[in-house]
Amino acid sequence: MARGGLIIFDYLLDENEDMHSVLLTDNSTLLVGGLQNHILEIDLNTVQETQKYAVETPGVTIMRQTNRFFFCGHTSGKVSLRDLRSFKVEHEFDAFSGSLSDFDVHGNLLAACGFSSRLTGLACDRFLKVYDLRMMRAITPLQVHVDPAFLRFIPTYTSRLAIISQSGQCQFCEPTGLANPADIFHVNPVGPLLMTFDVSASKQALAFGDSEGCVHLWTDSPEPSFNPYSRETEFALPCLVDSLPPLDWSQDLLPLSLIPVPLTTDALLSDWPAANSAPAPRRAPPVDAEILRTMKKVGFIGYAPNPRTRLRNQIPYRLKESDHEFDNFSQITESPTGREEEPLHIVSKKYRKVTIKYSKLGLEDFDFKHYNKTLFAGLEPHIPNAYCNCMIQVLYFLEPVRCLIQNHLCQKEFCLACELGFLFHMLDLSRGDPCQGSNFLRAFRTIPEASALGLILADSDEASGKGSLARLIQRWNRFILTQLHQDMQELEVPQAYRGAGGSSFCSSGDSIIGQLFSCEMENCSLCRCGSETVRASSTLLFTLSYPEDKTGKNYDFAQVLKRSICLEQNTQAWCDNCEKYQPTIQTRNIRHLPDILVINCEVNSSKEADFWRLQAEVAFKIAVKKFGGEIKSKEFALADRKELRSPEGFLCSSIEELKNVWLPFSIRMKMTKNKGLDVCNWADEHELSSLGAPSQWGPARAEEELGVYVYDLMATVVHILDSRTGGSLVAHIKVGETYHQRKEGVTHQQWYLFNDFLIEPIDKYEAVQFDMNWKVPAILYYVKRNLNSRYNLNIKNPIEASVLLAEASLARKQRKTHTTFIPLMLNEMPQVGDLVGLDAEFVTLNEEEAELRSDGTKSTIKPSQMSVARITCVRGQGPNEGIPFIDDYISTQEQVVDYLTQYSGIKPGDLDAKISSKHLTTLKSTYLKLRFLIDIGVKFVGHGLQKDFRVINLMVPKDQVLDTVYLFHMPRKRMISLRFLAWYFLDLKIQGETHDSIEDARTALQLYRKYLELSKNGTEPESFHKVLKGLYEKGRKMDWKVPEPESQTSPKNAAVFSSVLAL
Repeated sequence: MARGGLIIFDYLLDENEDMHSVLLTDNSTLLVGGLQNHILEIDLNTVQETQKYAVETPGVTIMRQTNRFFFCGHTSGKVSLRDLRSFKVEHEFDAFSGSLSDFDVHGNLLAACGFSSRLTGLACDRFLKVYDLRMMRAITPLQVHVDPAFLRFIPTYTSRLAIISQSGQCQFCEPTGLANPADIFHVNPVGPLLMTFDVSASKQALAFGDSEGCVHLWTDSPEPSFNPYSRETEFALPCLVDSLPPLDWSQDLLPLSLIPVPLTTDALLSDWPAANSAPAPRRAPPVDAEILRTMKKVGFIGYAPNPRTRLRNQIPYRLKESDHEFDNFSQITESPTGREEEPLHIVSKKYRKVTIKYSKLGLEDFDFKHYNKTLFAGLEPHIPNAYCNCMIQVLYFLEPVRCLIQNHLCQKEFCLACELGFLFHMLDLSRGDPCQGSNFLRAFRTIPEASALGLILADSDEASGKGSLARLIQRWNRFILTQLHQDMQELEVPQAYRGAGGSSFCSSGDSIIGQLFSCEMENCSLCRCGSETVRASSTLLFTLSYPEDKTGKNYDFAQVLKRSICLEQNTQAWCDNCEKYQPTIQTRNIRHLPDILVINCEVNSSKEADFWRLQAEVAFKIAVKKFGGEIKSKEFALADRKELRSPEGFLCSSIEELKNVWLPFSIRMKMTKNKGLDVCNWADEHELSSLGAPSQWGPARAEEELGVYVYDLMATVVHILDSRTGGSLVAHIKVGETYHQRKEGVTHQQWYLFNDFLIEPIDKYEAVQFDMNWKVPAILYYVKRNLNSRYNLNIKNPIEASVLLAEASLARKQRKTHTTFIPLMLNEMPQVGDLVGLDAEFVTLNEEEAELRSDGTKSTIKPSQMSVARITCVRGQGPNEGIPFIDDYISTQEQVVDYLTQYSGIKPGDLDAKISSKHLTTLKSTYLKLRFLIDIGVKFVGHGLQKDFRVINLMVPKDQVLDTVYLFHMPRKRMISLRFLAWYFLDLKIQGETHDSIEDARTALQLYRKYLELSKNGTEPESFHKVLKGLYEKGRKMDWKVPEPESQTSPKNAAVFSSVLAL
């Protein structure tokens, strides 16, 4: 474009997505960058592309140039410094975790502003990042008092910065000083936002461009100089249209020929090429609600009378979409502003989403006991896809399922049944401390069916609560039962399962999961020609089907359940007799009822929620009416309470407990002789004699003789609608006697609320109260009475000693000369109390998410996600003491963000089976070895084992852990590193360049021997206390740093290699 504003030429970039930045490097060269992985160099004289530079980090939005570097700002928040000749990256600054807004360079300083990642998305960061280009490092961030969107250096007298916000606030400050609120000015834009800002070359003028197309010019003198050698501006020719008379656009009959158009052979602006345009038809308007209400379906076609509310064949279109096409009941808005009509205090505190507050010590100083005063274990929620924690707890507290899963063990690398068994074992061992399902969820993410069903959420979706958690957990419920059934079939009868499609299986006897959950049915299809087809099938759960009745009729839950189980519907199906698709009546008859009845509530819209609310209100009125009219007082005398009963028959202590209750605690099912099913609500005082059973018969005899089954409510999973946190999932679980006997030594039953790591006992009526404004039922579990007596509840540890024997490596290039360990022989199998040195190394899968508070302190939002990469176990006694018998590198299929080579010794390629020369195994294989050592009763010796076991996802009894971190520690003092302890007590200099797990494990063993020597096997604590005081005094003098060694003489792998080769 010329100085006068006329276009000289256009240059079309076919390969580029969206151009964001240009940089004029000299008078005839232009650099162009945007949202692609390359930058183009264009010669302005020849109007041709002369060079294409590859960019490793796509998304170059800002470019600057000095006499040393090209500076490129990326959408990922990074700033890269590139060579002026080769355009190769010389340095890179990771400025912001979210995105970059603007940056500028002057002298040896680079200042940048941008956005940081928060739980709710990106937020403008009020800390400017300042970097010293001499030392290539960050200096103290500069806190400003506006939301910075643009910044420029104005080096008139000093290196002052101008920081501009989009709302028009302007602040001036020094990049190495403190920002003063008195230096804030305000630009009065015509539009609501400022869209651009720049400083003249002479530094005497500032230009602001707003969203209405206006430019605001600020100067420090009446006649500023804009450029060092400025010339008079050449303006375009005056418009000739100004001399024509004005035209009134409101006149429909005004001829457009009055508008002069120059005669030209060039293409007009309105003649857009097809590549730059796309058809965008208007979206079809929603169908009238009256049509949907009166519609009758025949097969998949619906018929409805014309409501005559609109003209024939005419449908008005709205220019602005004001109505949502979906029911906002199933969506939780990301911001509370979308739900202002709802009170924020409606959700009870214990039902709100719980989060872990991280400090410098991580989780060590977080008080989990404040949230859980029971001995049952909660589950941590910070792991990706941990929304299923409540369902894991439900499955765990089903005693036959818990025993069955813990008895299961197979050879599959990613088996959900195996990982669930390992997690259940941790929940058994825990005494109130929370566990984490990281290994289970890691295996869950590898299942293709889980991804296909949309069960794997991105971190952003899970944090913001996008989508309906109720639908998600119901799909997860169906998936996990199907997956467990399949895993059990493959183990027990490998050829039994052939995936019949949907929820059908071969028979309920193929696996114990099938015996527990499977319901055998007959699906009958009756054509109007009279031919009937009967097909046997089975399902693991039922979905509630609600009646379409708006009259306020009272329905028992048992009636709706029977309607859902014995479903009858009209649909199109193939008829062999008619040899074509015909309208048929589909019915379902029950042949065999399951031992555990699983129900998905399918309350996914306001229609189903209104049905639950209406039935609860009707049930409440009936209960009050039975008591004798309106009840005003909340509490009643003990004599009166006997008469106050809900429609289901259970006794209540107050009128409040009857509100929002429609679900019964027990239901009775009876198989009739004509293959029918009788379902009704059941109360505790109902006697089996009313069904024709003799008084001496028990429930088991009544089931066998009369086909009568009583199911008790065991768990309810509910969706909490909370606009502040995006919603969450919790579970009410009736914990049985066997669990209380194991944990607390008492035999009773109690209802508990499980909200991740928050566990609290509740009243049983709270489990069936559903206030549809914030507490929506999702899943119900009913179990047969005396269920535990029908199954073998003994747990036999399936992990055998053979897991410690030699195994093949997954790595293709491993050689015997690279072996760093010797597997245990049969005569070396560990015994109870044997010592084993342990150390583990880790890699990072996801970086830590943190934010800076206004006082400059760092707050951890989400910790980094670690994965174990190497596990080493060293013999602690015997002739081969100090020689490792496990040194496994763990293969991972997930992307590694940081190998932490300086601290772990793991290098890129060590975990890749194609190129690794290490002994590579699966995580499950090594996990089984450690589980066997724990179960056999060995004592692990190491340094910082608490974190190691946490990342490996193991629960180890405290009496089996000997941690040198705590052995050589004084109360209220700092923890001491293994390197300093080894230098001080053993005169060893370890961890020179990188860490080595063999060296660390063997050093921890030697330190434990030294501890026994100094403390006389723990009999002289006072003398050992003096040793620790000397240790801390020496550490303070040396600033806890080990002097640099003159020659590396630390016992590293060389000794191990020689020992291995000799043996």
